Amino acid sequence: MRTLLLILTLTAFCFTPQLSSAEELVSIRLANYIGETRELDVYLTGNYLSTDPSIRLIEGVKYHLTSQQDSLRLEGNGIIQEFKTPLVLYPEQYDTHHVIRINRRPYLGAMEFRLVDTGPIQPVNHIPLEDYLKGVVPYEVYPTWGLETLKAQALAARTYAAAHAKKEMDDTISYQVYGGYTWYPQTTKAVEETRGEVITYRNRLIEAFYSASNGGMTESNAHVWGGNSISYYPIKRDPFDPVHPWEFELEQLQISLEEIDWDQTDWWESIVEKDENITATMKKWLYRKGYLGDLKILSIPRFELSEHRYASQRATKGSIEIEFLRRLLDGTVLFETVSLTDVPLSHIRPLIGGNRFKSYLIDSLTLDKGTYSMKGKGYGHGVGMSQWGAHYMGLQGKTYRDILQFYFPGTQITSMSLP
Repeated sequence: MRTLLLILTLTAFCFTPQLSSAEELVSIRLANYIGETRELDVYLTGNYLSTDPSIRLIEGVKYHLTSQQDSLRLEGNGIIQEFKTPLVLYPEQYDTHHVIRINRRPYLGAMEFRLVDTGPIQPVNHIPLEDYLKGVVPYEVYPTWGLETLKAQALAARTYAAAHAKKEMDDTISYQVYGGYTWYPQTTKAVEETRGEVITYRNRLIEAFYSASNGGMTESNAHVWGGNSISYYPIKRDPFDPVHPWEFELEQLQISLEEIDWDQTDWWESIVEKDENITATMKKWLYRKGYLGDLKILSIPRFELSEHRYASQRATKGSIEIEFLRRLLDGTVLFETVSLTDVPLSHIRPLIGGNRFKSYLIDSLTLDKGTYSMKGKGYGHGVGMSQWGAHYMGLQGKTYRDILQFYFPGTQITSMSLP
């Protein structure tokens, strides 16, 4: 199916002289921005064609798209149309005057609409690689940063995308954050001035990993994703990264069973956890593990780190225990416990949330007077380029080539020979 869609979008794009068929097309699921929804607003600027001849869309009309079991319903301009998915809308001519807005956010290129298991609507944007990057770079780093830093980010993003171009990516941090046709002059300039340049090792594309901050110490790929260590992902000190210390606290006792007035009819609604933001993340994790129903986190009796550390000083394993109440649909309330003992920290971090538990470069985890306190440095996995480190290298006059050679030592910059 994806091959067919790329052929369709390529056919549409070839009507314009500005784009050659030699340029790679990428497909991006709009998961981060759209989420799971059964309805969308669609607004077109310019003429668009459709793979369904029964669909007629008019420029300037606001359309409302909803899922209907095994089909989609399109309402707008006084007309209601239903169709089976997938449906692809593509511009009569590929340029910045042809824009499709999904819930007000603009996108270039073709847009495919699918149904996921007869439920949520899943839009997929098909777009040339270089224009995709113009919507990635300003969402991965600050668009006000220096041009050399932005060029380094453009090459890392282009290399990563080119290495995954045969896959269908999404717009989340699982791949690269993508904001559609929300471009900024400086980041667009960085993409255009490095057009087609990628990072290679022995004439092959690298993965070009990067994260916000390595906390002053880079990490080996093998320690994060397993497999063999790769020479251009060494463990070494980074004098350019600003470290970014972080910390969070978590109360051991969230709700006291002794303080619950069981005789009140609304006792369940009246009890509230002390750390609602963190416990909300824990509940989402428990839902994903099959603990359905209403949940209340009672306590975290155990939360600790193992003593083992990698050469980068990143912690490797830990343990956590969670006690909670679960109310079933029939009103039955169960007392339950989940224990993770001496497991990789990648299993525990989702329970806390990556925006709080920012890295595994942990300085300390203590329990004092019923409160856990964790302190650490960095933000992300620490493999490859530190975005903040690249920023400070740029401020010190380093070129994007200097930046990339520091973070991916022994690699080369190669041209993809785009037109």
